[in-house]
Amino acid sequence: MAAAVESFASFREPAWHKLGTVFDHEVTSSSEMLDLAGLANWNVRLEEVMLPEGYTTALPISYNVVRDHPTNGNPDVLGVVGSRYNVYQNEEMYDFADSLLDGARWETGGSLKNGSVVFGSLALERETVLDANGVADVVKNYILVSSSHDGSTSLQASVTPVRVVCANTLAVALKGAKQTYKIRHTQSMEGKVAAAREALGLANQYLDEFDVLAKSMIEKEITDKVWYEIVRAAYPKPEKDSKGSFVKWDNKVTELESIYRGDTNFMIADTAWGAYNALTERLDWFRTARKGNEESLAAAASGFDVATQNEKNRLLSVVRSVATV
Repeated sequence: MAAAVESFASFREPAWHKLGTVFDHEVTSSSEMLDLAGLANWNVRLEEVMLPEGYTTALPISYNVVRDHPTNGNPDVLGVVGSRYNVYQNEEMYDFADSLLDGARWETGGSLKNGSVVFGSLALERETVLDANGVADVVKNYILVSSSHDGSTSLQASVTPVRVVCANTLAVALKGAKQTYKIRHTQSMEGKVAAAREALGLANQYLDEFDVLAKSMIEKEITDKVWYEIVRAAYPKPEKDSKGSFVKWDNKVTELESIYRGDTNFMIADTAWGAYNALTERLDWFRTARKGNEESLAAAASGFDVATQNEKNRLLSVVRSVATV
């Protein structure tokens, strides 16, 4: 297991380049999923950061977020936070997800960044089939829950469409449709579940709009000329060849063409939907992380990396603008 992905469990299919444990039976119990994902019994807690003997400070008191390491049981510091921070146990996050979708099947679970980020996903019954009488391109839908133990992110639940053939996450922002519900770590979880259920009850509204968008994109045929215009609009050629930028750009264009006509995308190439999925597939599966930052790719592929989601929204705008969808 790569160091960036501390633990990972997945139903039937491994993710993130064959990382993690695969289970082949349906799991509807959050406690079982916590065990499979290595997230059970962390006993996350706050411990005051003690000053060295003889030191004083006028700064607010800080606290270490500490857990019992899931492998060796030793205390393990996950982050440093302020006095307003509320600890949410992994069990609370999974119970929160269970309360949103009673009896749903768990698909994935795990932790990143040495345990400071935890996540899980539940499968929705609803799926999207594009061009049902033709290529029958399937998009499955999930509720993704994630949180942090270092104060970096809220506890949140999001509607996340995933294209099956390549596992692209396609959780794009859609006007007028709520996709994500958040609970800050400065808030109590009490009373939030009912509000979250109401917000995520609008998941069907989001997916209705997603279906309309995806259908319009797969029905929009594009030529090779338009495809190259999309690539150049998304990634303009550098004006100067600084530090090999021309070669890097050429390599990126070649890679995108290979994905666009490759095994996972050839059946939807020559459509705006195919163009967008080639661009997003590269983000999720073909980028190379800088040393020590591999967890950013794992978070991107799972659907809860903010920077990657913003980039996917930008790319969607480019495709729709150039292809006039």
